Amino acid sequence: MTVLSRARPGPAVGHADLPWDRARRLAAAATLPLPEADVPLSSAHGRRLAAPLRALVALPGVDVSAMDGYAVGGPGPWLVVGDVAAGGAPFPRRLGPGEAVEIATGAPVPEGAVCVVPYEKTEQSGLSISGHCEPGRHIRRRGENVSEGTVVLTSGTVVTPVVLGLAASLGHDTLRVRPRPSVSVLITGDEVVGSGVPGPGLVRDAVGPMLPPLIASADGRALPPRRLADGADPLEAAIRDSEGDVVVVCGASSKGPADHLRGVLGRLGAAVLVDGVAVRPGHPQALARLPGGRLVVGLPGNPFAALAAALTLLAPVLRALNGRPEPEGELSAVAGPVRGHPRDTRLVPVWRSARGATPVGHDQPGSLRGAAIADALAVVPPGWAGEPVELLDLPAR
Repeated sequence: MTVLSRARPGPAVGHADLPWDRARRLAAAATLPLPEADVPLSSAHGRRLAAPLRALVALPGVDVSAMDGYAVGGPGPWLVVGDVAAGGAPFPRRLGPGEAVEIATGAPVPEGAVCVVPYEKTEQSGLSISGHCEPGRHIRRRGENVSEGTVVLTSGTVVTPVVLGLAASLGHDTLRVRPRPSVSVLITGDEVVGSGVPGPGLVRDAVGPMLPPLIASADGRALPPRRLADGADPLEAAIRDSEGDVVVVCGASSKGPADHLRGVLGRLGAAVLVDGVAVRPGHPQALARLPGGRLVVGLPGNPFAALAAALTLLAPVLRALNGRPEPEGELSAVAGPVRGHPRDTRLVPVWRSARGATPVGHDQPGSLRGAAIADALAVVPPGWAGEPVELLDLPAR
C-alpha cells in the first residue's frame, strides 16, 4: 500500500481540460518511488535493479584450464606427475620444467604452467607426452572476464533470466531491486460482460484483459480485475477495500448519470489532480490522490480511449513508483493523411515505416482494431501543421 510519505509535496489543486503533455508530466511527478528492497534471486526476476550490480568475486577466480588436456611446464617432452580435476584440490606445488599434470576444463592451473595442451594435440609414450605448447594458450587468467568489484550492470536494468545467472556467478544471493507497484483494477458497468458473446445491449469487457499486460509493460503488477455494478456505493467500497499501490477505475469517469467516480472521490476526500485531458480519444480521464497517498487513475470505458488514457496517466505513474524517468520521445515524420484538431491532442495509431509513421486507420474510441495493427501512437498536437510528431510505443508483449 502506498504511504503518504511517497506523495509529492505541494497543494492539491484540481485542473480541467489539461493539455495532454502537461497531464502526462503531472502524472510522472505525482508520486515518489516505492522503497527499494533486497530480495532473493528467486524473487528478483522481472524487477529492476535499484543499485549497480558489482562483482563480489573475479571471474574466473583463479587461473583455470579452458580445455581438457595437460598443463605443462617449459618445453617438452613432459613427464606426467599428477592430475587436477575441476572442483578438486589444486596441484600442491609449482610445476617444474619438463613436467605436466593432466587437467580438466575449469580446473585450477598449477603455478609454473606455460600452457595447456589439449589431449588431441599430444602424443603419449608411457608416462611422457609430447606436443606443441603455445605460451598462454588455453589458460583463462584470473579476472579475465570480470575483475572483483567491477560494475557489470547499472541501476535500472531489468532482471532477466540471464541477469540472474550472472548475479549468481558473481557471488550474489540477493539483489537490491525496486518492487513492482501493485495495481487494483476495477471494471464498472452493468452492460459489461466478462466472457462469451454479449447479448443485445451488452458489450464484452475488452479493457480487463488488456490492462494487466499493459501494467506489466510499465513494471507494475496487476491484481485480479474486479467487475462492479454501476453505482456510487459499490465503487466507493471497492476503492476503500482495494489493496493496490494504485487503483485504476475503468468506466464511470465521464459526467453522465452512471459516472460516479468524481462523486466518490469527493466522498473519499481525494485531491483531484487531473479532471479531463484535452486529448482524443480519452478525454474523460482522471488522476486523484486519496488521503494516505494512494493514487486513483480513472479511465474511460471505451477500449481505445482507455488505452490512450492508460498511456497518458497510468504508465507515467507506474514508472515514477519504479524510480524510472520518462522515456525520451521519438520524433517521426507522418507518412499519410492525418488531421490535427484545433484544441486537442490526437493519439493516432501508426506503423513505423521507412517513409515515417503511417496511419493505419480504425481509430474510433470504441475499437482497438487500429491499435492492434499499429506499433505506436502518433501524438498529433493541437493545430498540427505537418511537422514531425512524437511516437508513443505500444507494448509489444
